[in-house]
Amino acid sequence: MSDTRLDEIAGDLADGLRGSLGGRNARLFVTLKRLLVNGRPVRHEQVAEMLGIPRGEVEAALRQLPSVEYDRDGNLVGSGLTLNPTPHRFEVDGRELFTWCALDTLFFPAILAQTARVSSSCHASGDEIHLTIRPDGVEDLTPPGAVVSIVVPEAEEACCDVRGAFCNDVHYFRSSGDASEWLSAHPDGIVLSVDEAFEVGRGVVELLFRATLDLMGTTV
Repeated sequence: MSDTRLDEIAGDLADGLRGSLGGRNARLFVTLKRLLVNGRPVRHEQVAEMLGIPRGEVEAALRQLPSVEYDRDGNLVGSGLTLNPTPHRFEVDGRELFTWCALDTLFFPAILAQTARVSSSCHASGDEIHLTIRPDGVEDLTPPGAVVSIVVPEAEEACCDVRGAFCNDVHYFRSSGDASEWLSAHPDGIVLSVDEAFEVGRGVVELLFRATLDLMGTTV
C-alpha cells in the first residue's frame, strides 16, 4: 500500500479518535500509559501529581472516558494499556501487561519511549503471533505474513466508547487469508501488513500526540 494511502488512513483514524484522545485529553492519555506501564494500579492522586492539576479535574476528565478500567478500590488499571488480561500481551522491562487492541501494541512503544515484546493470537485461528516493537519499528515478526485489521470509527461513537467503537475490531491475523472472513463481515474494514499498521499508528501519534510528547518529554 502506498505511503499516501497509509497517511490517509492515519488521518481518518486520527479524526475519528480526536474527540476521545486528542486535544485536552492527549496529556491524560499519555500520562495514564506512562503510569500503567509500571505494572501497578494507578491512584487518581498520581495522575493529578504528574499532570500538575487538582484531583477533582482528573476525576472530571476520567468521567468522560467510560472505557477506563478500575479495580475494587477505585484505582485505575486500564486505559488502552491494561493490567487485565486480553489477547494482546505487552511486555516491557519484564513486566507483563496487556492492550485493548492490536494497534495499541504498535504505537504505545512510541508513547512510552520503550521497546515492547508482544504476543498475541490470530483472531481467526488462535495461532500465536510474536513480535518486538521499538518506538521506531517492528522486529522479529512471527509469522512474517501476519496482518492487522482496522475499522475507522465514527467520531460521535468513539468519543463515548473508544473501546467498543474501535478497539474491538482491531485484531491480529496470521495472514491475509485468515482475515478474509473478518473482512467479508466488515466491508468498511481494512487489512494491513504489520509494518503498514505500524506506520498508520506512527501517523496517529504524530497527529494526536506529537505536541504533547514534545511538551512532556520522553521520561517515563
